[in-house]
Amino acid sequence: MYQLYYYPSNASLAPHMLLEEIGAPFELRLVDRAQNAHKHADYLKLNPTGRIPALLDGELTLFESAAICLHLAERHEQAQLLPPAGSAERAHCYKWLMYLTNTLQAEILTYFYPERLCDDAAATAQVKAHAEARIGDMLALLDAELADGRTWLLGEQYRLVDPYLGMLCRWTRGFTRPARSFVHLGPYLQRLLTRPAVVRALRSEGLPEPWV
Repeated sequence: MYQLYYYPSNASLAPHMLLEEIGAPFELRLVDRAQNAHKHADYLKLNPTGRIPALLDGELTLFESAAICLHLAERHEQAQLLPPAGSAERAHCYKWLMYLTNTLQAEILTYFYPERLCDDAAATAQVKAHAEARIGDMLALLDAELADGRTWLLGEQYRLVDPYLGMLCRWTRGFTRPARSFVHLGPYLQRLLTRPAVVRALRSEGLPEPWV
C-alpha cells in the first residue's frame, strides 16, 4: 500500500488527487508543518529536503511532487494519466509539467516566501509584488492555451498535469487576480471540481470551500 506524507493544500495535493483517481489503496500520513514535523529527523530520513510530500511504495521512497505523479501514472497505465510513450502528446505533457514545476510553482513560492530573498520589509513587499505580476503573466499563458475550447490542458483526455495545475491555481485564490478570474482557466477549474477523485482529496484534507 502506498503511503503519502502530506500536509493539507501543500504540494502533496496533486499526488493525493492522482491516488484518488487511480483508485489504488493508499494511506495518508500527516506531516504537521505547524509543529515543524517536516524538519524532524524521522521525516528527513524520508525526504532530506525537509519538504512535503514524500511517497513510500514498498522499498521505494520518493520525494518531489512531480516525480511522484509521474511514478504513479507509469505504475497505473490503466488510468491513462500519461499519454502514450513517444507521442507528441507525451512530449507536451512533459513540457507543461516542467513549466508548472520549474516556472509557475517556483514563482508562487517566491510570492509566499519573499523573506527568503531579502532582509527588510520594504524589499520583501517589492519581491512579493513582482512575483505576483509574473505569476499573472504565467497564468495568462496557460489561459491562452485553453482558448481553443479544449476540455483539459493537453486536449480532451484528463492527464496528470491537470490536477497539478489545479493545485497551483488553488494557491492563487487570495491573489488580486486569482486563476479562477481568467476567462478560460475559471471554467477549467470548475470542470476539475466535477471530478469525484478531486473532491474526495479536497474533502479528506479538510479544506474549506471555495476550493479555488
